[in-house]
Order: sequence, then C-alpha cells, then structure tokens
Amino acid sequence: MAVGGGRHEGAGVPAYAERPSLVLPGAVVWSKTAAPDAAPGAPALSPVLPDGCMDLLWTEGRLYVAGPDTHAYLPGARESGRYVGVRFAPGTAPAILGAPAHELRDLRVELADLWGAAEVRRLTARVDGAEDPVAALEAVAGERAADRPPPDPLLTAVVRSLSAGRGVAETADAAGLGARQLHRRSLPAFGYGPKTLARVLRLQRALALARAGQPYADTAAAAGFADQAHLARDVKELTGMRLTELLGSG
Repeated sequence: MAVGGGRHEGAGVPAYAERPSLVLPGAVVWSKTAAPDAAPGAPALSPVLPDGCMDLLWTEGRLYVAGPDTHAYLPGARESGRYVGVRFAPGTAPAILGAPAHELRDLRVELADLWGAAEVRRLTARVDGAEDPVAALEAVAGERAADRPPPDPLLTAVVRSLSAGRGVAETADAAGLGARQLHRRSLPAFGYGPKTLARVLRLQRALALARAGQPYADTAAAAGFADQAHLARDVKELTGMRLTELLGSG
C-alpha cells in the first residue's frame, strides 16, 4: 500500500513510510498515520490501486487482510490512527494466509476468519502492545511463512516475465504450460488470470514512469501500451480516475 508505487496512491497522503521486508523475500512493510478529518464523512484514504499483491494489515485492536484488487478500492469514512501492513509479493500470500487468492479477490477480510479467533486475539494483542508495530507485524508474517512451503518457482517466474512486459502466451510457453493450465494455476496464486495480472502490472509500470516525469506518450510506449489513448483507457477502467488525477496534477 505504498505511495508512489503501491496500493495507496494519490497526493496528500500523510505520514506514510515503507521499506523492504527483512524476513519475507519480495515483501514490503509499510506504516501510515491517518489524522482526524476536518469535515465529517470525508474520504478515509487515497484510493487503493490494483497491484497484484495482497496485504496483512493491523490497526489498533484489529488484524485483517486485503485481497487482490481488480479495480481501485475506495476506503470508507476516515478514522484517525496508525495503520501498518505487510504487502506480500504477488503469488506468495495464499500459502502464508491459508486461503486461495481468488476467494479474497476485491475483499477486506478479518484475519480471524482465516486463522481462528483465539490465535488472532493473541496476535492482535501482541502487535497492539509492541513498541514497534511494524516490526511486530512483520514478525507475525515471517513466523507464519516459516511454517509454510516456499513460493512456487514457476509462479515466481511467471510474475517476473509479466512484470518485464512479456505477453501471456510467451510467458506460458516459457513456463511449459498451456494457456488453460496457466490460468488455473494463476487463480489461487494471484486472484485472477494471467491476462488480468499482466494488465495490472503494466498499469504499475506506467504509473512509475509517469511519476518519474516521463511524457504520457513515452510512458505508454515504454510500459507496453499500444498508444497514449490505450494507456488512458486502462487507467480509467482499472482505477476510475484519469492519470492526471492519480498524479495529483489534474
């Protein structure tokens, strides 16, 4: 859920920080403080954009999971307080969380629904009472991951291929899978098929380039879009916003 390249996007997001996880390969840990609203009913946080990832999240007294998004998620009314998350690398969260990704698609789910109420009460109290909730939540995720199988190297290669802009057919061939096999393997790992994953990863490539100051036409070409109009359509369809709005300049 990172500003400038993760799930929370947009200008004006206060007190956000992230770093690579020290214990989970490819994961990111982040922290955000949300101030009370001046106006009742104002939006809680900036839209959460699709990125192919899943998050384990904590706010005081609560542990929950953000499933893989297919469109921008709009938080509800703002609550003040601190939010901490572990954003898992694409395809790695289901083994750790114990649920297929497609069952959590576009959902926010209480961790107790996945791990059991008694265990989650204990873990919630542990993170609530920690001097550093970021490190505490990361440790919870790391301990859980240590008891689970490592990520499937085939699916890791799929993410790497699609992230580099290769097509789904080329990616399936390189993985030694047919298109239908790749789709079946992708659903529980990523929450959706490889075409959607490729589209989401392409969106993130484009946002990174545009934030770095690339002209939109150059951004579209470098990210793998047919043209600037194609980029604009995909941004609007996946986020509900124009690119200029996402970049805070429109």
